[in-house]
Amino acid sequence: MTPPEIRTNMVRPSEAERDQALGVLRDGASSGRLSHDTFLGRMELVLHATSRAELDTAMADLPTGSPVERFVLRTVGRISGFGERLGRAWRTERLPGLNLPQAGARQLTIGRLPGSGLRLHDASVSRHHAELRHEDGGWVLYDLGSTNGTHVNGQRIAGGVRVHPGDQVRFGNLEFRLANG
Repeated sequence: MTPPEIRTNMVRPSEAERDQALGVLRDGASSGRLSHDTFLGRMELVLHATSRAELDTAMADLPTGSPVERFVLRTVGRISGFGERLGRAWRTERLPGLNLPQAGARQLTIGRLPGSGLRLHDASVSRHHAELRHEDGGWVLYDLGSTNGTHVNGQRIAGGVRVHPGDQVRFGNLEFRLANG
């Protein structure tokens, strides 16, 4: 005869149990306990779990309080992040605008070097820093191996990234909000 604790762990998890496990994983990701990749991997485990033991394994290092406790923690996390989101929104609105080139232009070079289409006088900007190219009916921003990086919406880019009006771009320490030309 199988002991009761083993029998319950061998029973297939219900949809409610899977939803609860996904909630715990979401809370772990939103609180910074899980990286995005770890969250995605564990989510796969939960969705394909064939036993409750597999669900428990996916959540082993995360707090699993009651739904009320998870709600309170999630609410506190959202409230504590409000100041940062508000500050980011305030900075975004105050950024100087950088007009995208007119439709006939094919590219715009950005850097400290004289002759750049957009010459930026700041030591954090490389001589050949970045380039905007018109490709497939839109604009793509390329980092040209700059020392201090090119960022789009807070993420450092490698290679090219499609950009649109309203996007935040940063070349070294200089930050702009893209606008229609």
